[in-house]
Amino acid sequence: MSVLIVIPARYASSRYPAKPLAMLRGAGGDARSLIERSWRAACAVQGVDRVVVATDDDRIKSAAQAFGAEVVMTLEDCANGTERCAEAHALLGGGFDVVVNLQGDAPLTPHWFVESLVQGLQGDPDAGIATPVLRCDGMALNSLLTDRKQGRVGGTTAVFAADHKALYFSKEVIPFTSKTYADDDQTPVFHHVGVYAYRPAALADYPAWPTGPLEQLEGLEQLRFMENGQTVLCVEVEAKGRQFWELNNPEDVPKIEAMMAQMGLE
Repeated sequence: MSVLIVIPARYASSRYPAKPLAMLRGAGGDARSLIERSWRAACAVQGVDRVVVATDDDRIKSAAQAFGAEVVMTLEDCANGTERCAEAHALLGGGFDVVVNLQGDAPLTPHWFVESLVQGLQGDPDAGIATPVLRCDGMALNSLLTDRKQGRVGGTTAVFAADHKALYFSKEVIPFTSKTYADDDQTPVFHHVGVYAYRPAALADYPAWPTGPLEQLEGLEQLRFMENGQTVLCVEVEAKGRQFWELNNPEDVPKIEAMMAQMGLE
């Protein structure tokens, strides 16, 4: 199966304007932009035929081309990354069996997350979209809870059925648990990793569907698939000693830099 990775990136953001160009220092002290680090993560994935950055902003285009990325210019009115991926796939002429949306705020995404995701979609013909979930340890769960207590929108959590079909995604921490967890404890909460693999037919249909109330309330693009009856497959992935966090707010920069330093990531 042929695989395209699209990295959607927009300059305007209510929470963090110019986020794709934010600089992150690695373990060796070298600073690279968020979009470059996300592109490098995409390029590390095995079995991928093409990687492109999709944007509507010339500043991001120039920065991406400077470090060697292929860029597809999309329209300004894309409501989210999935719509931008759909447009990019169409502009490239289609033809890919799987389109992966590796969002440009997830530079710590290990390559095996994406590889497992593609394999999961290949193995489930009923799913139009697949996305990875990572069981939180106590440290990750407590970070999510701290964000919410301090009024920050942090990571997204997911709940799913026994067959791993998604039941819901939320920016609140779900399911509720009253238990207190130590940093190394396993918890019943799953962190949704912001990566998606789509079958082309489901991706092409997505922009024409209306935005439903759940998507509007949560601001989560994957809920549009669920609100329109599409099966979303949650693929559980393993951290294998790697820490994972998305860059959602300026306060996340030092947190991600500390993780890169601890893991020795340049």
